[in-house]
Amino acid sequence: MTDLTTPRHGSHDLVGKINALLPQTQCRRCGYAGCRPYAEAIARGEAGINQCPPGGSHTIERLAGLLGRRPVPLDSRYGAEPLSHTARVIEELCIGCTKCIQACPVDAILGAAKHMHTVLQDLCTGCDLCLLPCPMDCIEMIPAGLNWDQTHADAARARFEARNERLAIPTENAPVAKADPTARLAEIERDSLRRKAEIAAAIARTRNHRNLK
Repeated sequence: MTDLTTPRHGSHDLVGKINALLPQTQCRRCGYAGCRPYAEAIARGEAGINQCPPGGSHTIERLAGLLGRRPVPLDSRYGAEPLSHTARVIEELCIGCTKCIQACPVDAILGAAKHMHTVLQDLCTGCDLCLLPCPMDCIEMIPAGLNWDQTHADAARARFEARNERLAIPTENAPVAKADPTARLAEIERDSLRRKAEIAAAIARTRNHRNLK
């Protein structure tokens, strides 16, 4: 059962303290658009402290300690506590469409249009948000080679906030609305017609490569 006993009208300071205890994966499994929106919902009494699968029991216990209540089990409606994992690009399938770069909330993917992308695995939070936009299914999740701790969480939060600040700055001669991440993703979707031929050609190359094995 979700615990919603946090007092309403939480202060900005309380939101910051709650957010600091979250894993900063920005995976949205909690039902909110990132760790801070989830922290704000907890402070308002609109969300329980047990909706973060990546944080699991450890995060629940820390939140319970902060808020002066007893820990509760992870709410299974939001998923099970996952094993630590990270994304990896399958190089021979990548067509350089940049969709994964746009989807990554912590700038952990590098690459340029029409060039192979790569994941900086030490920075990847394992959020899985890059999987769905990839038209080639060329991203796989593999076991992470590190233990996600507070140092990693703090660094991920800093990258997430820096990315949002960067996206909020309109480019020269561009409408302010285009700086919104959602609008940027929509713009990428509109480019899909131009890339359709490229993707079709890449699929053909991939099938030919597999047939030659």
